[in-house]
Amino acid sequence: MRLPDCVVVLTGANGGIGLALSEQLCGAGARVLAVSRHLGKLAQLMNRYPRQLRWQAADLRTREGRADVLAAARAMGGVNVLVNAAGINRFALLEQLDEVALDELLDINLKVAMHLTRACLPLLREQPQALVVNVGSIYGSIGYPGYAAYCASKFALRGFSEALRRELADTPVNVLYAAPRATRTGMNSSAATALNQALKVGVDQPEDVARAVLAAVQAERSELYLGWPEKLFVRVNGMLPGVIDRALRKQLPLIRRYSVHPGKESNK
Repeated sequence: MRLPDCVVVLTGANGGIGLALSEQLCGAGARVLAVSRHLGKLAQLMNRYPRQLRWQAADLRTREGRADVLAAARAMGGVNVLVNAAGINRFALLEQLDEVALDELLDINLKVAMHLTRACLPLLREQPQALVVNVGSIYGSIGYPGYAAYCASKFALRGFSEALRRELADTPVNVLYAAPRATRTGMNSSAATALNQALKVGVDQPEDVARAVLAAVQAERSELYLGWPEKLFVRVNGMLPGVIDRALRKQLPLIRRYSVHPGKESNK
């Protein structure tokens, strides 16, 4: 897919992977409708790309917020690519999460993507070629202790992406599921960062993740998994889950030590 010809609707656009995607999409010549609740660092990008970047404030959990995004997209001439990059994380044992935190995580990580994709499909179908990109996680394929709720949301997003891709197989709309590993952003909690350091987990820069996602878009791929050995662990978990069970059981003491009452975090 040629990005200079595209109008891209991008959620979660003002931080982490979303902000990096905003910058790189504009750099590639796309016109971007950047959606977030707050302008934040997008203001600097709007000064650099005044003709390509438009910001839309929206709470995508509401019908009104999604309607505002659709109206803005129509004003830009339609939608070629929808990137669902909005997401939050909670590093905490399930017992440490209250109902409000669980609902918020599922709403933002899963239901927002499903509702907005459904709303945008008529516009996407109007294009000769279109794409939905769902930014998931390696934890959408590996259930990891301390991230049970987050894993549930990303497993569901992966299943949604696979089923929707097959549902739209006879249309111009493709679906790409992108699964980053741990990513370094300012929103990671201190507990999650400490655990990653203790376990010597590889952590990527959001700019590198964005670069890989755009390459996958241009190559018209349907799946993208990032990080080594995480990509290997995904395969092993699918074929021999007991091997991963035993490895993760050894990490439980550290996970329990670092788990705290949850704070908002960025995508993994």
